[in-house]
Amino acid sequence: MSGVTGANIRHVLRLFRLGRRPAVTVYESLGDDFFLALAPGWLNLGWWEGKGDEDEAARAPERLVEIVAAPLPRGAAILDVANGLGAQDPVIARVAAPRVLVAVNLSEYQLRAGRARLESAGALPVLADAVRLPFGDSSFDGLICVEAAFHFPSRAAFFAEAIRVLRPGGVLSMSDVTLERPPRTVGEAAAGLVQLRVWGLRTGQIASAGRIAATAEGAGFEDVHVELCADRTIDPALRMARARLASPGDVPAAHVWGARIGIGSVERLRRSGLVEYALLTARVRARG
Repeated sequence: MSGVTGANIRHVLRLFRLGRRPAVTVYESLGDDFFLALAPGWLNLGWWEGKGDEDEAARAPERLVEIVAAPLPRGAAILDVANGLGAQDPVIARVAAPRVLVAVNLSEYQLRAGRARLESAGALPVLADAVRLPFGDSSFDGLICVEAAFHFPSRAAFFAEAIRVLRPGGVLSMSDVTLERPPRTVGEAAAGLVQLRVWGLRTGQIASAGRIAATAEGAGFEDVHVELCADRTIDPALRMARARLASPGDVPAAHVWGARIGIGSVERLRRSGLVEYALLTARVRARG
């Protein structure tokens, strides 16, 4: 494993100067070849049938998107909010066969990095904020958001925008990372603070699954359904990450050091039952 370089140090220092758009800073810092990414172009935790090993790593992130995309209406106008590096858009296109697919991202870098994937999906890329969507009312039949809402400044604002751009009867399908209770010990609080810093989050962006569902209902969604599934997402992804960290190869030492701290804090939060992973579906009230 190579030693620490000036570039490594600058990478770490960026985590302490996140700027006005922390999520953009974090994900652009990770780049498009993050060594803990399950497969090229993917940054989600995946949906695992096994316990978490390399044999399943390439398939797990695609399977998660298939599951989140499954409730979307077929042959409809679909909006993908916070589409990452674009790897999920061909999957959404295959599952939902949309007549229109629009992919929104706050990072111009990620849209550029995912250009070929977006083109293969027939998706229109749009540089925009999830809480200020540049679309007219009732523009889409379905909206998908995979593992991103915890980065948004306000889930209430996101849900308000989602219900605005969806047509009557439109479907929202998303996955989210939740905090099911406040920390009770210094160790839990410290682990939580590490995660807030690593991902550029503020405490107001953290919520339980119940609170997220209530926020969706408060925005006007109905038929809100939540499923908790960290045992199929977070837990196996942590085991996969631990295995890679045990043999990091020529990954820079600073990256390995930072990853071990981050993974360790998530493991602490999972052992304490604080962190969960939620699938949420909801519907806009139909007319009549």
